[in-house]
Amino acid sequence: MRRSVFATRLAALRKRLEHLPVDFVWVIQPENRRYLSGFKAEDMQLTESSGSLLIGRQGAYLLTDSRYATEAQKEAHDFEVITLEKGLGESLPQVLVRLGARSVGFEEEYVTCALFRELSKRLRKLSPPIKLTRLKGVVEGMRQVKDREEIKAMEKSSNLMTEILQEIISSLEPGRTEKEIAWQIEGLAKEGGAESLAFPSIVASGPNSALPHALPTNRKIKVKEPITLDVGLKLDGYCCDMTRTIFLDGPGRKFKKIYRTVRRAQLAALEKIHPGANSNEPDAAAREVINEAGFGEFFGHALGHGVGLAPHEGPRLGPHNPVKLVQGMVVTDEPGIYIPGKGGVRLEEMLVIEKHGARILTKDTHFYDF
Repeated sequence: MRRSVFATRLAALRKRLEHLPVDFVWVIQPENRRYLSGFKAEDMQLTESSGSLLIGRQGAYLLTDSRYATEAQKEAHDFEVITLEKGLGESLPQVLVRLGARSVGFEEEYVTCALFRELSKRLRKLSPPIKLTRLKGVVEGMRQVKDREEIKAMEKSSNLMTEILQEIISSLEPGRTEKEIAWQIEGLAKEGGAESLAFPSIVASGPNSALPHALPTNRKIKVKEPITLDVGLKLDGYCCDMTRTIFLDGPGRKFKKIYRTVRRAQLAALEKIHPGANSNEPDAAAREVINEAGFGEFFGHALGHGVGLAPHEGPRLGPHNPVKLVQGMVVTDEPGIYIPGKGGVRLEEMLVIEKHGARILTKDTHFYDF
């Protein structure tokens, strides 16, 4: 029988455990939990976990409550499901004692201060006490490189989003509001079989397009102004992310130059995205084009980011803390220029790094050739 992908990931995590001063890794971050176990439940809020994983050098356990126990048993075949009758703060120490744990590594970026304080207090009182050790990026580091099935899932989500975006762009007309367009995107995603949007759609027109993460408003779109559509959905657990800036009736002279500059910057960065490159090199290539055109002060964010089970994950394609790009990473290439009070242009492709370079997954062709 073919070894499950989750068993393979568990084995890889245990290899990392050999170099960590802990007996168990406690995984509570939802995407990490799904990546390692296949358990699909999502947390409604940070303080209400649908489950967490305890992974040791031998055993693997999924801790949940009665609301999710049946799903956990169906989905997490490589884990022993432990159904908790009380909250994590009270139940986790009991489970750790039963498993003979002496030290536990936890995801410091996803455990609240209140839960950490409660656990620390209870674990210190045990005899012998159990030590909590902060861990950062252990599973996230594994998730940065996608396997073939993950890339296929992201191709599917990208293809569906491409179809939706094409329908949206063809239906744009003066007088429609940003909110109406955002609601249409969400409706088409659900009709197409998406699990959900990957993130709330950004529909930003005119001056609002100068806000990189603008919220859709009741503003009506007009001709000759930028209309930025930053959209993504989740299919089979995996996200896509793409952005187009559209002009009804074409742009004026200034925005034609801005658009041309952003597109040139995007293509310059694309040439630098390949195995062995440092993650700051594509950002530098895009930034050089934008600086030379005189818009450097209006490009304030990093060039791109990784995409996978989450819409934003590693690696980051920015000017700081570079890492080596490797085959299998899925990243975005999204330069932008944003003029306060006037408007902005952002163009975004999602791509997978292959042996000889980058392959674009977001296939929408709505680009202008100014």
